[in-house]
Amino acid sequence: MSTPTPAGAETASPASTAPPVPGRPIVSARPPVAPPDRRPAPSRPSRRWAWLFVLGWAAQVAVRLVLASGQTVPVATPDESGYLFAARVLTGGADADMSSGTVYRGGYPLLLTPAFWFGDDPVGIYRGALVINALISAAMLPLGYLLLRRLRVRRRWAYVFGHVMAVLPAVLFYAEFALTDAILPVMVVGWLLLVHAWLNAPPPTGRRSSVRLTLAGTGASLIVAYAYTCHTRGAVLLAAHLALVAAALVCRWRSWRATGLAALAAAAATGAGMLLNRSLLPHMYPTGDNDLGGNVVRRLTSEDGWGWMLSLGTGQVWYQAAATGGMAAIGLVAVAYVAVRPAGTPSVKAAMLGAPGRTRALALAVIAIVAGIAFATSAALPVEYRIGNYVYGRYLASITPVLFAVGVAVLLRASARTLLWASAAAATLTVVAACVVQWYAGDLLTLYKHTPYDFPETSFLTWDWESFQLWHATATGLALMCASVAVARLRRSGPLLLAGVLAAVAIGMSVTATDRIARPLVRDETAHTDIRRSIDLRRQRSIAVDWNVPWTIRLSHYYWAWWADGSVFDARWYAPPQNVDMVVLAWPKDKPAAASWPKGAPPGWRIIDSRRTIQGDWVAWAR
Repeated sequence: MSTPTPAGAETASPASTAPPVPGRPIVSARPPVAPPDRRPAPSRPSRRWAWLFVLGWAAQVAVRLVLASGQTVPVATPDESGYLFAARVLTGGADADMSSGTVYRGGYPLLLTPAFWFGDDPVGIYRGALVINALISAAMLPLGYLLLRRLRVRRRWAYVFGHVMAVLPAVLFYAEFALTDAILPVMVVGWLLLVHAWLNAPPPTGRRSSVRLTLAGTGASLIVAYAYTCHTRGAVLLAAHLALVAAALVCRWRSWRATGLAALAAAAATGAGMLLNRSLLPHMYPTGDNDLGGNVVRRLTSEDGWGWMLSLGTGQVWYQAAATGGMAAIGLVAVAYVAVRPAGTPSVKAAMLGAPGRTRALALAVIAIVAGIAFATSAALPVEYRIGNYVYGRYLASITPVLFAVGVAVLLRASARTLLWASAAAATLTVVAACVVQWYAGDLLTLYKHTPYDFPETSFLTWDWESFQLWHATATGLALMCASVAVARLRRSGPLLLAGVLAAVAIGMSVTATDRIARPLVRDETAHTDIRRSIDLRRQRSIAVDWNVPWTIRLSHYYWAWWADGSVFDARWYAPPQNVDMVVLAWPKDKPAAASWPKGAPPGWRIIDSRRTIQGDWVAWAR
C-alpha cells in the first residue's frame, strides 16, 4: 500500500531524486514553473478587523456628537472665541478686536473653515466646528490601537484599550469645545507613531522602502509644524522633534538625505505657519497682546519666578496622575525608567520598541515634552487668582493618552514584581507632587476662585463640583490605581475587567462634566448675552463694546453679532463711537439704563436691551 502524497506537495520524478553526478550540472527533469503570486488575498479576518475599526470610529464620533449636542455658544472664554474669530477672519469675515489678550494662532481655525461653508449663523457654524472636532478626535481609536501594538500589547486588547484611550476626558471632554485641545492629543500620538517608524526603519533597500521612510519623516515633521501653528505648546513638540532628527544624524541612525528631508519639511511648514499667524495680528490684536513671552522672561530671571514655575508645573503632573487613576503616573515612571536605565538591562530589552538607543531617545523626548509643556505654560501663565493657577489638567492633556497607553502596557505585560515596583513609584510620585502643591499654594486652594471647568476629572473623583479637594482626589486616584493593578493580575478576565473599570470611570467623568459644567455654562452665557430677539443682528455691520464690560460678555456679544466688525473702547476716557451700528456699555449700579451713555445718548440712539448678570451689567444701544 503506497503512502499518500500530502496535499499541496509535488511528486518528485526519478530524475529529480537521483543523486547528482560530480562535475555535471543538475538539470531538472521538469520544465520551470512560474513563481507563484505572492500578493496575499484579502482574508476574512482582515476584513472583519477593518469593519471593527470603521464601526468603532463611527461609534466614537457618535459619542462626541451626543455629548456636544447642547453646546451652542462658546463658554471656554476667551479661548473658544479667539479660535472662532480667527476662523471668521480667515474666511474673509469680520474682525474682532481682542487686543491685550492671548494670541490665538491660525492652525486650528484653518481646520474649522469648512464649518463656514454650511453654517449661516453663529450657532450653526459653532456646531459645525464641533462636528469637525468629533471626526478628528475619534481617530484616537486607530492611533491608540497602533500605539498599544508598538508597546507589544496583544491585538484584541490593543483594540479594546484603544477605545478606552478615545474616551479619556483629555480626549473626549475637550472635543465638546472649539479648542485646539480637541485635536492635539491625536496629533501627538500620530507624531509619535511616525517618528518611531522613521527612527526604527531598516536602511532602505529599494524605491518602495525609501518612499515609506521619506513619508514617515516628512509626515512627522508636518504634524509638529502644524501643532506649532495651532498653539504655543506645539513649540515644545517641534523642539523635541528637531532634537530627535539631530540625534538621528549624529548617531547615524538615518542618512544625511533622510534627516535633511525631515528638517526641510519641518522648516518649510513652520515658516508657512508663522506667516499665517502673523496675518491674523492686525485683524484681532491691533493694539498688541498680553505679552506672555514677557512673563516667561520675568519668571526665568527671578527666584520667585522659578518657584512659581516649578510648583505650578508639578501641579500639572499631579493632576494627570490623579485624573487617570494613576495610569499616567505609571506610564511616566516607565518612560523615565527606559530613559535612564542602561540599555543592556534585560528588563529594559524586553520593553524595547526598537533599537535600544533609539528607544531611549524617544523616551527622553516624551519626558522633555511633559516637562516642557508643564513648566513653560506655568512660566507664561499670569496670576489670575484662581485655583487653576496651581493645579490644572488641560495643558498636559495632549500627552496624557501616550502616558496612559504606556501605563496600560505595563499593567498587561509586566511581571508581578515589576508591576509592584512601578505602581509604588507612581504612588510616590503622585503623593510627592501633591505635597509640593500643598506647600506652595497652601490656603489659596480654598481662598482663590474655584472654576469648575478647570477640574472635570477631579470633581468626579471627589464628587464635588463646588470646591477643590487636593487630598481627597489624591486618595481616590490612588485607590483606583490599586484596584486597576489588582484587576489586571487576574488571569483570564483581568484585561477585560480593567478596560471596563477604566472606561466606566472615563465616561463617567465626561458625562458628569458635560451635565454639571458645560450645560450650565451654556445656559448662563445664553441668558446673560443673547440679544437675538431684541434686534436683527444680521443688519448690524459693526459693534463697539465698552472695555469696562467684562471680557466674557464682550466676546459673547462679538459672537452673537457674527456679521459685525467688533471693536473695543474705554468709556471712562473716550466717548462711545457713533460710526458703528451698535454700542454695548457698562451699566453702573443704582442708575437707570439710560444713564449708561456718558453725558447722554446722541439723537437717534435707543436702548435695545439691558441685563444685570452675575458676570457684569450692560446696556446695548443701536441707531
